[in-house]
Amino acid sequence: MQKFPHTFIAADGYRLGGSVYKANNPKATLVIAGATGVPQWFYDKFAQFAATRDFEVITFDYRGIGLSKPEKLKGFEVNYLDWAIQDLACVVDYASKQERPICIVGHSYGGHAIGLLPNHSKVSAAYTFGTGAGWHGWMPMLERLKVWTMWNIFGPLIVKTHGFLAWSKIGMGENLPLGVYKDWKRWCSYPNYFFDDPKMPHIKDVFSSINLPIAAANSTDDKWAPPNSRDAFMQNYRNAKLDLQTIDSTKLGLGSIGHMGYFRSRFNVLWPDVLDWCESKI
Repeated sequence: MQKFPHTFIAADGYRLGGSVYKANNPKATLVIAGATGVPQWFYDKFAQFAATRDFEVITFDYRGIGLSKPEKLKGFEVNYLDWAIQDLACVVDYASKQERPICIVGHSYGGHAIGLLPNHSKVSAAYTFGTGAGWHGWMPMLERLKVWTMWNIFGPLIVKTHGFLAWSKIGMGENLPLGVYKDWKRWCSYPNYFFDDPKMPHIKDVFSSINLPIAAANSTDDKWAPPNSRDAFMQNYRNAKLDLQTIDSTKLGLGSIGHMGYFRSRFNVLWPDVLDWCESKI
């Protein structure tokens, strides 16, 4: 396995920093679509593992974070949909040139982005971890209070001070562009996320056009996206071949997975199943 840096160029000319993990005899390409504010390096161990299983793997950062952020985030114009319609789409286009089956492995927002892809016909299958509807009402009570406080008190104060969501100030991840923050906050106020947004009446039809095999795995201790939140969101992939998987980390003796643990090395026992599933669909 060898890892090479790569710059992907979106349709609007924006340059995205990414990496390509080369396998010796690749049978398919995995594109990792990350979570909100999570840089690509977080998925490095999973990517390395997949490459040893003969998958070429691509990681990248959405515009505004990681290797794809501008010199100054204040005043940087981007909306949340751009991450899928522009950024993930251009990586899928690049992967399709290799003329191998493509499987997207999505984390949280990455599972949303699949349904927004204008070029989803180039994708053979998708496997997601921790994708949910984002509404605090789906979360356990203590997490509901934390998230409500973030959206209504700390978040607005931080944005007012910095001109963007300086998330790193409260240890929540990469700083987020203002447009991403505004979209995310609005959609998380609805029980069914952007499907309830009156400004997006077309979105259900967009998701209905997806007919891929999609596995959606969520841990019972994922406070941000528990299985009920997953079900609220994934039901909108009405014509996809859904495989809803609930992970009970206690029964498996894994300890707490949470929202981020899926890709941590201590939970690598989950990874072979992902690759086996992807291989079975290509």
